[in-house]
This record gives sequence, C-alpha cells and structure tokens, in this order.
Amino acid sequence: MFRKRLIAALMLPIAAQAQLSQEQVNQFAANTEFMFAVEDNFHNKDSSFLGSITLTNHSDVALPAGQGDWQIYLHNVRKMKEQSVKGLRIEHVNGDLHRLIPTSDFAGLASGETLVIPFEASVWIVAYSDFMPRAFVVAKDTKPAIFANTDSEDFSDFVTPFSEPKQLRRYNNPEDKTILVDAKVRFERNQGLTKVDAEQAVKRIIPRPQEVDYHRGSAVLDESWSISFAGQLSSEVALFTADLKAKYGLNLSAQADHLNAGEDKVIKLSVDAQVGEPEGYYLEIDDDIIRIIGHDNAGAFYGMQSLLALLPATGEATLPNLEVRDNPRYGWRGMHYDNGRNYHGKAAMFKLVEQMARYKMNRLHWHFSEDEGWRLEIPGLPELTEIGAYRCFDLQENRCLLTQLGTGPFKSGSGNGYLSRADFIELLQFAKARHIEIIPEIEGPGHARASIKAMEARYRRLKQQAEQYAQGSLTNSQTDTQEFSQVDLSAATRYLLSDPKDTSSYITVQNYTDNSMNVCLDSTYAFMDKVTYELQQMYREAGTKLRYLHIGGDEVGAGSWIGSPACQALFAEANNGVAGVADLKPYFTQRVAQLLHKRGIAPGVWEDGIMYDKVNPFNRDEYPNEVFFTNAWDNIWEWGVADRAYRLANAGYQVILSHGTHLYFDHPYEAHPQERGYYWATRYTDTEKVFGYMPDDLYANADYTRARDKIDNLEALVGRPMPALEKPENVLGMQGQVWSETIRTEEQVLAMVFPRMLAVAERAWHKAKWEGAQPDSRARQQDWQRFASALAIKELYKLDRDGITLHLPVPGGVIEQGKLVANSAYPGLSIEYSLDNGSTWQPYKQSVTVSANAEVLLRSRVNNQISRTTSVR
Repeated sequence: MFRKRLIAALMLPIAAQAQLSQEQVNQFAANTEFMFAVEDNFHNKDSSFLGSITLTNHSDVALPAGQGDWQIYLHNVRKMKEQSVKGLRIEHVNGDLHRLIPTSDFAGLASGETLVIPFEASVWIVAYSDFMPRAFVVAKDTKPAIFANTDSEDFSDFVTPFSEPKQLRRYNNPEDKTILVDAKVRFERNQGLTKVDAEQAVKRIIPRPQEVDYHRGSAVLDESWSISFAGQLSSEVALFTADLKAKYGLNLSAQADHLNAGEDKVIKLSVDAQVGEPEGYYLEIDDDIIRIIGHDNAGAFYGMQSLLALLPATGEATLPNLEVRDNPRYGWRGMHYDNGRNYHGKAAMFKLVEQMARYKMNRLHWHFSEDEGWRLEIPGLPELTEIGAYRCFDLQENRCLLTQLGTGPFKSGSGNGYLSRADFIELLQFAKARHIEIIPEIEGPGHARASIKAMEARYRRLKQQAEQYAQGSLTNSQTDTQEFSQVDLSAATRYLLSDPKDTSSYITVQNYTDNSMNVCLDSTYAFMDKVTYELQQMYREAGTKLRYLHIGGDEVGAGSWIGSPACQALFAEANNGVAGVADLKPYFTQRVAQLLHKRGIAPGVWEDGIMYDKVNPFNRDEYPNEVFFTNAWDNIWEWGVADRAYRLANAGYQVILSHGTHLYFDHPYEAHPQERGYYWATRYTDTEKVFGYMPDDLYANADYTRARDKIDNLEALVGRPMPALEKPENVLGMQGQVWSETIRTEEQVLAMVFPRMLAVAERAWHKAKWEGAQPDSRARQQDWQRFASALAIKELYKLDRDGITLHLPVPGGVIEQGKLVANSAYPGLSIEYSLDNGSTWQPYKQSVTVSANAEVLLRSRVNNQISRTTSVR
C-alpha cells in the first residue's frame, strides 16, 4: 500500500534472454573492475558535470547482449540524469542510489572487454570522497555481489585520479577562484608562522583562560601529594584521580575535607558561589599547594581540566606556578554529531564526549535520526532499529532501508547499527559526570525517511496481524454466512507518519522523494510524543533530565503535502489557522512545541524550520515555551540569509551559532581532491579558519563567496541593510557540526572533528582581544601561532594517547638552491621527508641538500599517526 509509486518503479519486469547464476554474479563482481571518473566539470557552467563509469571485465563471465536479468547498483550523491547510454538505462532509485539496466540495445560485455559508460550528473565533483564505495551487481533470484575493487575505503581503488583543471575546479563560468593547494602553496601560507618556545606551548591552556598570571617556580606532582576536597565534588574528584593515575601513573590519596597539617603538598578542591560566574573557577599553583575553587561543581571540574591541560603529554608531571581566574564566554559550548546518516559505533560517541569535557564543552547535540538511519532503541517501536538502523538491498524495505551512502547491499556494510537503550543510559551517565548535556534530535518533518519507513513496516506487520485475527474470528463464528467486512487498524495506524493516499511529488536537496512526515496526521504527533516519553524515561533512569529536544525542521521538500487528502481535510476545517500548505510548517512546530511544553522541554529547530521565507520568522508569540532555540547555519554570504541569526534573536528566539562557512566539520581541511568532505558552504575549513571565527561580530566573518571572490562590502553583495543584533542575551552560544554523508568509520569521523573541535572550544569559552568588526589581524596571527604550537607540541599527543584519530596538516615545502625547506601549519609539528619515494623516511630538522631534479616526499607525524604525503620538486 505504502510502497506505491516507488516500489512500482523499482520492481520492473525483467525480460531475461540469459539468466546469470549466483556463481556467475559472484565471479563477475569479484573480477570486474568498476571505476568512477570525472570527465568535465566545465561543460554546463555550475549546473552539471560529465562523468563516466568504466567496467573492465577480467572475469570469465560475459554479460549477454540485449535485455538481461541483471542490474548494476551504485551510490552517487550527485543525481545522475536518467538516460540510455551504451544500451544501459541509467535510473535514479532514491537518495544516492542509482542503477544501470540493460536494454535491447546493449551490445554485451565479453570477458577481457572494457565498457565506458558516460553520464551527466548535477553540479560538480572535485573531491574523491563524493564517490561512494560498494557498487554491486544482482541478477534475478540471486544475492547481490559487490564489485571487489569498490569494497574499499581507499578512493584510489575505484576513483580515477583528477589532474586537469576541469576535474580539479568546480566550474569555469562563473570562475572558480579557489587556490588549489600543493606543497609550495602550503609553504607560502605557513611562512609567517614561527615556532613558539616549547615551554610556553606547554603552558598554553586550551581553551585560553580569561586571566592568567605566571609566577616563578613550578610544582612537580608525585605521590607525596594528596587531595582534599569538598564532599559535593566526589564525582569530579573520582574522574580527576583516575586521569592522574591512567595518564601519569600517579596514585594520589583523596579524602573529603581532609586537612592534615603533616602533609605539606596538597591539592585543595572546593566550591564557592562567590568565585566568578557559573562554570567559572579559580586555580592557584604553588610549590607545595594547589587550590581549585569552583563557582559550582562544573567550575571546579573545569579547574581540574585546566590543571591537567598544563601537564605535558608525557614525562614528569610538572606544573608552572600561576594563578588563573576564568569564566566561560558562553553557556552553550557544543558539538553536533550526526551518526543518523552513518553510524560509527558506540566507542566513537564516548570518545567524543570525553574530549569535549577536557576542553570545557558542555552540549552534545546528537543527530540520531535521519533519512538514512535511526540510531536509538525505542521501547514499543522495534521497527525503528530493526528496519531503520540498517541499510541493505531490499527494494521493498521489509528487512532494512534502501542502501545509501556507500553501505552496499548487506546489513554488514558500513554505516549500520544503533545504540541500545542501555547504551544510551550509560552514555548519559558518562556525559553527566563530565558536565555535558546531551540534546537529542528527532528529525521532522523533513529528513525523516528512516522513521517513516520504519513506521510503514510497523503498519504492515500489525495490519497483517489484525487481518489474521479478524479472519480467525470469522472462521470461528457460528454464523457461516457472516461476511468479513472490516479490520480494526487502530493499532497499526497509531504512529503512522505517512498518508497512503498522498499523491504529492517532490525531490529534496539530498534527492529523496518520500522523506516528509505527514504533518496533517494525528498519528505523527502521537509518534513524536511516544519517542519523547521514552527519551524522558531514559534520562530519568540515568539520573538526569531531558531539558532540550531538537525537532529538525530543515530542508523540507517543496511540494510536500500538496496531494495529501488528510491535509486537504485540515484546510477545510474552519478557524484552525491552517488555510494552505504554507501554514503547515508553523502548524507542525506549534503542535510539537506544545507537546514539549507540557513535558517541560524546550524545543529546538534548524533556522529554516522556523522561517516563512528569507527574512520572516514564525510568530514567536504562538509558542508557549520560555526557551525555543534555533541553530543558525545557512550563512552563505551571497545567498542573503546570513543575517537570520540576528533576525531570530531579535524576534525572541534563542540562537546557537552553527554557521556552515566556519563551523561545519564535514567540509575538507584544504582544497585538495584527497581531502574528505562536502564543500557546499565553503571550499575548505581548516583549523585556523575555525579559530578565527568571531561569534560576537557575525558580519565581520564574511570573507569570501563560494566562488572565492573576496567580500569587501557585505551589504553591497546582499543588496539590502543587514540588521544589527538588538537582543544579544538571546545568543546562547555556538557549536561545531559534523555531518556524516562521506564519513563511514570511527577513524574518519574523529579525524574530521579533531583538532578542529579545539578551536570551537577556544572561541566558545574565550573572547580574544583581536576580535571585532575590524579585527586586529596581526594580533590574531600571533594568537593563532601560540594556539597552533600548543597543538603541535602537546595537545595532539594527548589526543593520540586517548585513542583519537587525528587529521594532521600536510607539510609545506620547496626546493631552493638545491636545499629542501619545509614547514607546518602547526609550528613545531614533526615533519618527515623521503628521498626514495617513501621507502624510508627521515625526520626533518633543518634544510636538507637534495640532488638536482629530485622528487621529495613530505609528511607530518604524531607517534604512529601520519598525514597524507605531498611531493616537492
């Protein structure tokens, strides 16, 4: 019933002239090379590009000419134009899933032959990570088989290298002015940086405190020290002592309010609300006494983190004598983590929370529901994880969701999985102990395909049970002539998110045609309330409280609900404030906000989920919630919506700064095809760019357009005045975002976050003196230099010690007058060079004499972690 147009399209009749056996399918996939290529990004301005797929048949199996019983499925995030090429029909299935179907014009593919299949797809591709792995072939009555060379996370296995400008640049009309990086470009960019003294780098606390006074001398922690603490800090002290033991081998005795005059080396930990502001602290280190006084428990905890931050990564636990007076800039210092699209495992979440706490961040925005997945067990709704947490090759979606984002055809593929209820309660307790609040997100009404399809599967299951029950009742009836006329489907439809009679047609930015919850069904709100109830129970069991719940709201497909009879009926009701489709998003947010208000929960949305258009927010007075927070993300300067953060704050909404140009960690670190990530907001975002973000002066961050044209006058670019911030108290803080379309493993997601997250922690906690409408660029460069040196000499090694996969900057380098000269974006970071194409490596300390016409390879290293290599000629 609910599979309607999609399944009708998917289940095409197969006119097979020759059927392939399972053995033949397996052999063909194992021995046929499948390669993607970008042919020309310049062919159609900035609207579409030309690409190709090359099949090289090294197997003994020939694909027969003409129509066949086989099909090839592939993932492509750029929607491919539907057309027939080389006798193969290219079709878009849904999302990123496409397929190739043989037609009567197909000439066949014999053993030893190569077939090049040209295609046209939307916009452009300049990063290898846009191409997804795990293409597969399937024939009638066979299991699918993955093309072996695509079953890889090494892009070089299935993507042809980019070398020409039409492959490396997005477009030439308008001109793509991106500076493509190589060793020379990096070297020139890094030349203004000089290494900070190692001792000074170790002293640099990240995030930087508000006030630090250094004194002569130092304290050396050893087991002659003891800890005396206020009883209310028992939980914080347990973590503190565990860290000292695990990382420095120090087993310090700790007792509540223990004062022993005979012990002259003591760490005193206490709480005093007269010290600083909420979450603030005072830290004093002297030769034989250390004092940490927190304004509250969180402040004391952050004082302990500052003490730990002052310790070197390895070696003797030496601390400089100093005094620190510190308070946070913002009360909301967050990270957004999307594992709805790709699940990276339980451990990744715990590692992220642990490091957030080390750098004094206190909000984890967990994006656990998406089109591609639902990642949390919900009691009473088993389909959410049995179906919604897995992707595989099941066109009917009875066992799993449609495969997406490089998962391939099997449930064992990448991106699948979820947290159990017990796992999440454990995570909540882990986060609570570290003063981190987790804000879950139930995506709706758009981006909800996983929950929609799960609830359709639930409907089918319960409908079948109801029909069987009714049929059994009829069979057992004493009245043989009684006719079976009606089935009770109330249980089946209770949490249904889609209208079976809806004829609406739309396609979203991510190329989905069926991912909008039907906001006109009461069952949609029953679903939202049921999930919220279960979340509240988990929080309570964890000993904490669900204070915030994000409800998405963004990127709803234009055309959703137009053909829904349920919505037409709603429009026909008198005096309900819903007269047409434009009223439906406000209707949805109001109903859900009211549900949450009754539960004492503050709702949140992405900015476009609370806007009628570019400049007009929904009426704030329609929402009973004291706090209604919005994530301001869409600040593509030339699109004219970068002022929404101020418009929303001025309208009475609370704002979390989440801007795509500076705070999206799914974007590449640099403009190079080997760097992972999307690049829709900006071509790249390195750690220095995040560090330079100025949250108090949004318009001062306007640097370049997407085409990399320099912005000198934002108002002239937009063509209208930019509103000032009238209610700064409504800007709660800022957060980094990592979206996971191109990120399939724990190692990949951690490297996309670290070390950029440390720069978010810096800006969310500390307002630098160089910030402002006219920033002091020289002071900023000096501040960045000290920060980057602290990364290189201390922080990266601590992160590595804690099991964090890092993104290390590729070195810069040139050969001048026969000498190799190299540098790093992080002054002091270890650089290695190779003169024999990578067979052996030597540490780079100073300029190295090389032979004429030599090719030198460079890379960065932190312990066993290395960067990409670069070539210097």
